[in-house]
Amino acid sequence: MSEATISIVSSDALRALFGARDQHMRTIRETLGVSIHAHEGRVTVEGESAAVARATELLERLNSRVRRDGGLDSADVARALAEIVGGGAVSDVRPIEVYNGRTVRPRTAGQGRYLEAIRENSLVFCIGPAGTGKTYLAVAMAAGDLRADRIRKIVLVRPAVEAGESLGFLPGDLQAKINPYLRPLFDALREMMEHDMIRRYMEEDVIEVIPLAYMRGRTLNDAFIILDEAQNTTIAQMKMFLTRMGAGSKIVVSGDTTQVDLPKETRSGLTDALERLQGIRDIASVRLSRADIVRHRLVQEIVDAYEHGAGQRSSGRGSVQRKQGPQFER
Repeated sequence: MSEATISIVSSDALRALFGARDQHMRTIRETLGVSIHAHEGRVTVEGESAAVARATELLERLNSRVRRDGGLDSADVARALAEIVGGGAVSDVRPIEVYNGRTVRPRTAGQGRYLEAIRENSLVFCIGPAGTGKTYLAVAMAAGDLRADRIRKIVLVRPAVEAGESLGFLPGDLQAKINPYLRPLFDALREMMEHDMIRRYMEEDVIEVIPLAYMRGRTLNDAFIILDEAQNTTIAQMKMFLTRMGAGSKIVVSGDTTQVDLPKETRSGLTDALERLQGIRDIASVRLSRADIVRHRLVQEIVDAYEHGAGQRSSGRGSVQRKQGPQFER
């Protein structure tokens, strides 16, 4: 057994560090397997030496954040824990250089693994809840590769299944139908480059933002192709999409397997692909978790609430989140 002590100057800082009803410390204790208690402004950690060392490093990081920001939320603690447990510092991951001198950096250890997987493999699957940066980081990587002339084209794709709606039943012409439906992809793109540049690249077909059905019959060379909301593809659609890859191209497939909008009897193409393509060289899979959520702090709690409810029901769709299937290892 080993023991370490950290001094916390302020009682307010100590309360912030422990959280309401000691929630932050409970999370740390359960994750790292240590005992943590406070007395007269000192926090003592006890346990196996390796676990104590990690817990001490974590508490020092969190204490610095409290001094800087005045408080902590559960997302801060979860992200810091993910970095400590994952053994990789986010700062070690090379940032993405996009346009106008801007750089995009991963904010969690999981996001760092995601970027490294994209850099090292031709096909990457990313599975995780809302707010983990699945689409944003993939678009950033695509923009960075285009800027560096590593590719000649970006193709952003979504399946035409969204909350039970079919594009054919929506009002307006084709462009009016697909614009709102594809807007999340445009939003991510606008974070990377100016509006005029996006418009020019789209006019020149350097950038395409299209429904999945428009991929049929094509072969894309020297392209960065991103399939968003991939949990809503059928097996046939996923096969069609993946076989569009041409020479010099890279594909990123992202989705949340707890948010399937397909009919109950239809198996998700994403779930199927994760199992079917296991072990193939140059294919990687990254699973992001609640610790990687970087939106508003409430998003993490909302995701937790829905996942807790989903765990009490069976969807009958072979969800990877609720029934862990094989995972690719890089």
